[in-house]
Amino acid sequence: MAQAIRLHQVKSPLKASCQQCSLSNLCLPLAVEDNDLERLEDIVQQGRIFNRGEHIFDQSTPFRSCFAVKSGSVKTSIITEGGEEQVTGFFMPGELIGLDSMSGEHYACTAKALERTSVCEFPVEKLEDLTGKIPGLQHHMYHLMSQEIQNSHQLTMLLSKNTAEERIAALLLSLSSRFQRRRMSGTNFSLPMPRNDIANFLGLAVETVSRVFTRFQNQGIIKARGREVELLDVEALQMVTRDFSRQGCQQ
Repeated sequence: MAQAIRLHQVKSPLKASCQQCSLSNLCLPLAVEDNDLERLEDIVQQGRIFNRGEHIFDQSTPFRSCFAVKSGSVKTSIITEGGEEQVTGFFMPGELIGLDSMSGEHYACTAKALERTSVCEFPVEKLEDLTGKIPGLQHHMYHLMSQEIQNSHQLTMLLSKNTAEERIAALLLSLSSRFQRRRMSGTNFSLPMPRNDIANFLGLAVETVSRVFTRFQNQGIIKARGREVELLDVEALQMVTRDFSRQGCQQ
């Protein structure tokens, strides 16, 4: 009995720490069972630190792991046939990067830290083995991959059918929603990326991004100072995005 009590005392802090972690949306589906949570943590390499500008992985290198952002932020990009960088996404704490590479032997993109960033690494071979043993983890991975596909479709819609105002409004609403899911303010936040990366991601000129931000500010929709943004009128942003806002842009 005394040994059982000691084991329970060891497990409880572990479970509590995972619930408080920014990766809770990845781990909590397994947190019902302590042994499942421990099996997941056994394969995870926690707390790897990358300074701003450092690469977490590079396009076309062998695919070995997925990474969950624990703190900081990451951008992904590809190098086009013309040798130019195309930004493909931004990732914040609790979000998983590398899922788009799971169907191949090499990374489909490059992931670079936008600021000092901590990640947890999930070696793909060990993860695949564990998903076969834990149905809850397998289901959650399918869910995450489904989200990745939906985000890709929504990005295509965003870049092909919308004005500069609609694209920027959709991005701000997406960031707002993602900050809220982290239980942070959805109306006052700091942009994790510079405006040149926003322009690249949205297929716009940097000058166009700056003009739209200024226009939104003059209309009383947002207040922006550097990377600090306050959404003053979320409904107005939703009106700008029209039908696209109902698609629920996530990337």
